[in-house]
Amino acid sequence: MDSRFLQTYVHVVELGSIAQAARHQGLTPATVQQRLRALEGDVGSALIARSGRTVKPTPAGIRILERARNILRDVRDLRSAASDTALPAGPLRLGATPTALTGIMPPVLRTWVARHPHIEIYIEPAPTTLLYSKVLSGELDGALLVHPLFALPKTCDWRDLRHEPLVLVTPADMKVRDPLAVIAREPYIRYDRSVVGGKMADDYLRTHNLRPHVRFELDGIDSIAKLVAEGLGVAVLPDWAVTGEPAARVKRWPLPAPCPVRTVGAIWQRAGVRSELMRACVAWTESQLGLARGQG
Repeated sequence: MDSRFLQTYVHVVELGSIAQAARHQGLTPATVQQRLRALEGDVGSALIARSGRTVKPTPAGIRILERARNILRDVRDLRSAASDTALPAGPLRLGATPTALTGIMPPVLRTWVARHPHIEIYIEPAPTTLLYSKVLSGELDGALLVHPLFALPKTCDWRDLRHEPLVLVTPADMKVRDPLAVIAREPYIRYDRSVVGGKMADDYLRTHNLRPHVRFELDGIDSIAKLVAEGLGVAVLPDWAVTGEPAARVKRWPLPAPCPVRTVGAIWQRAGVRSELMRACVAWTESQLGLARGQG
């Protein structure tokens, strides 16, 4: 059985279209159909039911789907472990929150490409909760994310990379003497309370008996900074890594102590086949951020 055919089958199911799977893999639709027929002949059952331009797995296809994913994961691990270089072979499947991807990773990736041009990195941007679950399930080798508000499992390694205290974010031309008075007075853009930084901000306001006039509530620090830059309100956000034009058009003001701090770091499975590759990537990240290895 050719693992490439299994990968094609998984892509067809996940994307719901032979044409989209073909584009994703850089193949023609005819080649994708040939691979599916060959795989169905190999297993002895129809795996895909076609309906116009869309497809869905048959009952047999549903039963083998998770096994196919596991086999593909095992094949990737086998190839990584068989590397004859100092590090396991890639690709390194790395997740990152949007702010980590744009604020931390660009210089790290530049250094990585120069040092390890033959080791590919697959990057998946996503919120912390999704990245965390994918690291635990083995879908990702590691991720740069916000430390959850609970203890991590002992099967994982963690490294602190940034400590981000909450700050008041205002348009650049706004003058602030009393941050709490500004929060009480100005229209407020609330950071989504379902994420770590948003919950910290909400708890901080409650501690100070503040009930701001909420105009919007959303996730995405850069998106909130953009709204603040446009004069639509003020916000309480973690002091994120500066990136892009919106960040230059806002000003950050320290909040009265005690002020919660969000921790951004790297997580990976300690026993993963590519854990050594992940540790090397984290070491380069620490170097770029001026951190001493072993801290955190």
